[in-house]
Amino acid sequence: MKWNDLGTDPCPVARALSVIGDRWTMLVVRECFFGIRRFDQMQERLGITRHVLADRLRTLEDAGVLRREAYQERPVRYEYRLTERGKALHPVLVSLITWANDAVPPPEQSSVTLVSRSTGAPVNPVLIDANTGTPITPHTVTAQRNEGA
Repeated sequence: MKWNDLGTDPCPVARALSVIGDRWTMLVVRECFFGIRRFDQMQERLGITRHVLADRLRTLEDAGVLRREAYQERPVRYEYRLTERGKALHPVLVSLITWANDAVPPPEQSSVTLVSRSTGAPVNPVLIDANTGTPITPHTVTAQRNEGA
């Protein structure tokens, strides 16, 4: 399978990776969740080249994850905001943070801790089935191919 073909693959993981699988893309999305919306701010915080950042922003905009809005007219400058599709990536980002804090710890201490907005206490995210309230684990769920896929 070629990387360019992932967007039309029947596998939802492959299709998702066609949009967010690049090594910079989720970092751009992370910055948007952290309130960073302007090109220069993203470039500075990420240490990414202008060309690569422009390409990732264009890809995310084309995929409907971000929308570009002008905030200045002369010269025209834009900021990037998460769309509803982009906001739906929040659980993915939370899962990546949680996984990395456990499986790929930094040399000293994690630079990101997830905390409750209401209490300020650290949170321990759990993926649950909205229908039953049951935690989703490899022991409780399996993937099933749909007919015709």
